[in-house]
Amino acid sequence: MAWPAPASQRLAMSFYVECAWAHGTPPATARPVTTVRPRFPSSSPVCRTFVIRLPHNAATCGSAYHGGPHSPRSPLNPQRPLPASAQVFHDALGHAGRAWLAELRAGCALPPPAGWVPWRTPQQALGWQRPERAALLMNGLADCRLDGDALVWDCTTGSSAERSAQLQGFLQNCQAQGLLPGWRHEAFAFWFDGCTEPLMEQPPLLAVERAGFRFLGLMSHAVHINGFTPEGALWCGRRSARKATDPGMLDNVTAGGLPAGESPLGCARRELWEEAGLHWPDEGQVHSAGWVRTRRAEPEGWHDESLLVLNLTLQATQVPHNQDGEVQEFLCLTAPEVLQRLQAGEFTRDAATSLAQGLAL
Repeated sequence: MAWPAPASQRLAMSFYVECAWAHGTPPATARPVTTVRPRFPSSSPVCRTFVIRLPHNAATCGSAYHGGPHSPRSPLNPQRPLPASAQVFHDALGHAGRAWLAELRAGCALPPPAGWVPWRTPQQALGWQRPERAALLMNGLADCRLDGDALVWDCTTGSSAERSAQLQGFLQNCQAQGLLPGWRHEAFAFWFDGCTEPLMEQPPLLAVERAGFRFLGLMSHAVHINGFTPEGALWCGRRSARKATDPGMLDNVTAGGLPAGESPLGCARRELWEEAGLHWPDEGQVHSAGWVRTRRAEPEGWHDESLLVLNLTLQATQVPHNQDGEVQEFLCLTAPEVLQRLQAGEFTRDAATSLAQGLAL
């Protein structure tokens, strides 16, 4: 989305960014350049392309201004500085520990493996498929065909509900054949590839069973909460051995996928109670570290998820206690203990990424 302009057109310590706004008002520094084909459902507003001059260090901030549904004062936007509890944990990691965790964070979004097939509609990307799963889609999903080196699903003439029903039917057939385990009876929503934040004010391109998202390589959303103590320890949950993904591994104090129709903060509140038995604190006690995208191949398929990371400070009286059976135990670990377990591979990859994001590494 961003790239340096030629040196002759660029001031020192500046660069140009090109962004497509689907909603909201662009900054005063933006000037319209052209109208482009939107990567959104046909019901979305026309996107305008703007070029903005930003400080050079904004390149490290991702979508620091994304024109999204949240105001600059929203608790979903990244906030600095770190809360004191997180800063104590950050410092206790030591230089080498922080460098190791920062390197892990830098590698959280991987390219698809060689030979995997891009899957798309005529207008936009959907995800990535193993060759054998691409063949399954061509044989089992109407209007899905191979076009060059890409798998194309011609689904843009119907409504979001019609697309969802068609794809849900395909997933149900796969489940009946034993090809899709871990069925959750819960839907996730997909807007477009690269949709960092869910666009709650507009309908998604489709919404289908959450177990099908890795199976189909679709991008999903989730909320992860780091729970620090004032002394700089970290509360961690061990996932139930019955979980469909990452059973028995260590996780953040709360982590959950975003169901279709639920807001990120609504999801955070619900998950904090269901998984940790904790009531939502005052808004001033919630620190947002922003969103981070993770992408990698998993046994189920292509994992692509945007994580909202929040930091909470849990007082001595706030001891996590699971309510829904999805966490088998909670551990309160010091920074060196967390680092040791991270390096031993005891944490889920998204939990490790969320911790690094929460510490601004």
